[in-house]
Amino acid sequence: MQEQLPREPAMRNFALILGSLLVFSTLISASDKTVGTENKEQEKQAVSLTELATKADLVAIAQVKDTDYVFTRSFPSEGSAYLKILIAYKVNRPGEEIIEVYEKGLHTNECYFENPTVFEEGRRYLVFFRNDPEDPEIYRGFPEGCALEIFVGKDNRYALKYPIEGLKLADKLDQLATEYDFRDNYALVSEESLSPAERDDLLSRGLIVPYQDKFKYTHGVDLTTARKLITTEALKPKL
Repeated sequence: MQEQLPREPAMRNFALILGSLLVFSTLISASDKTVGTENKEQEKQAVSLTELATKADLVAIAQVKDTDYVFTRSFPSEGSAYLKILIAYKVNRPGEEIIEVYEKGLHTNECYFENPTVFEEGRRYLVFFRNDPEDPEIYRGFPEGCALEIFVGKDNRYALKYPIEGLKLADKLDQLATEYDFRDNYALVSEESLSPAERDDLLSRGLIVPYQDKFKYTHGVDLTTARKLITTEALKPKL
């Protein structure tokens, strides 16, 4: 009996530590689930351009220069894209020309970009990025999305690709879409890139037309018009 007495406090301490670890683990798990739930709710909700710009640290027209992704079953699953700033609307680090945008995981509204070949210009986008909380030199997207693709018209004016993809917007951009004659090669899409239902829907609405051996988008939203939907206050740099 005397040999067992010293073990009782140790066993009691071990039980207390184990209990604390279990409580801590439960709290962390609950916190992770809450964050995940919040992100999923944000993914579903429509957001206005002003709301997104207000949360963003960088709002700009940017062009993809290069990507460095890890691929899982032909889909990017982690890595960085490098974009060139063409026109900056909201900045927190003045003078940036090339920025790094990091993404990880497969999820709705993920912030991955297509890498151009050596013979192509990169795709252009209206982008909304936030500073990476772990590395302020890197940008991240939002659960709602991070980019709207831009096409170039024959008059060299920018227009948002229509139908809008990549963001569920509360703004009524459908009412602002007009017909365009794009000179942008990215306005051409192969039949293999569209599902039969999507192709038939776009054709029936006159939003694509057969062009050579592909289809060509016919409508866009003038970027200047879309830009006016973002308030001046939303584009003020964060302090």
